[in-house]
Amino acid sequence: MENPSSEIIKIAIVGPESTGKSTMSVFLANHYNTVWVPEFARGYCEKLIAPPTWQDEINMFYGQLALEKELLPQANKILICDTTFITVKIWSDYTFGKSPQEVLDELPNHPYDLYLLLDIDLPWEEDPLRDFPHMREHFMSVWYKELQELKATYALISGTGPERYENAIKAVDKFLNAEGS
Repeated sequence: MENPSSEIIKIAIVGPESTGKSTMSVFLANHYNTVWVPEFARGYCEKLIAPPTWQDEINMFYGQLALEKELLPQANKILICDTTFITVKIWSDYTFGKSPQEVLDELPNHPYDLYLLLDIDLPWEEDPLRDFPHMREHFMSVWYKELQELKATYALISGTGPERYENAIKAVDKFLNAEGS
């Protein structure tokens, strides 16, 4: 994989809980023959015995950045990121009423080339780390707001089954073609 890390296109798979981000990340990484960055918070939270604290949120922020940095050199032109540290901002804002300053400072300095915002049209799947089945619309609107504030390039990915994957590929291919990649 010969591209320098600075030439790697970073694609973030984002959205509320239970929208298929991890599954989509694996699918796209396989489709584009590259690596994907797992969600650091999932493994971190699986080890917690109490709800995440303020310090846990900061730890997850740094952990996500470190994992992305570690995997970036292995990417083949594209790096697929299963969520981003914006999730730390969203959860901190909701849980604590504010975000860690480290997160706020890094947001404008750590852009992704394309965000795929996964729609809430998939059925909710229970998971011990998921908390808000009744707030999916709320968090969807939060994601829209966050991406707009970042002036991010993003595409909404809807559909179920193969249609969802096809819509994601179309969005990525459209972006890549516009970039001349």
